[in-house]
Amino acid sequence: MGKITFITGGARSGKSYHAEQMAKRYRDVAYIATGVVTDDEMKLRVERHKQQRPAAWKTYEAPYDIARVIHRSGHEAYLVDCITVHITNLLLQEKIDWDSATLGLEEQKRLEETVEKKISELLSAMEKSPAHFIIVSNEVGMGLVPAYSLGRIFRDAAGRANRAIAAQADEAYFSVSGILIPLKKIQEEL
Repeated sequence: MGKITFITGGARSGKSYHAEQMAKRYRDVAYIATGVVTDDEMKLRVERHKQQRPAAWKTYEAPYDIARVIHRSGHEAYLVDCITVHITNLLLQEKIDWDSATLGLEEQKRLEETVEKKISELLSAMEKSPAHFIIVSNEVGMGLVPAYSLGRIFRDAAGRANRAIAAQADEAYFSVSGILIPLKKIQEEL
């Protein structure tokens, strides 16, 4: 089993920047992008991320199945950016009319299980690999309870996913205003 470093925080808090700096310590880096370009704003975000990272890194687009990329490739380090975008993709692929949907408990449970299954597959793939994984995610549970169904399901799924990844992580950090605050750190042998 390799090493897992988990970085969470708010929007534009420096998570991706710090993850990229950590990944630059390795020669063979795979960047796993989870974003799906759906509009001009997202296209601009993707382009900005591409320009920030080294051209030598191998980029994989994996909006729905991160574990499959890990199983099919063998790199020294992987940077996954980001888990909450991955969760968004999983929820939106369900083709539910989120603006007018009132989901019953069974439907909510099915959506939660879909996300939990993908996170479990990711954790299993990381456990079987000797690589260093740097995982980026957003902390979305520190604000108000969303007024709409999709927001509440997303917030809960992201919170559970972050908790599961942090539990497996060797190191975990919270990024605030560009500053990394250690949450969990292992002692490296000298």
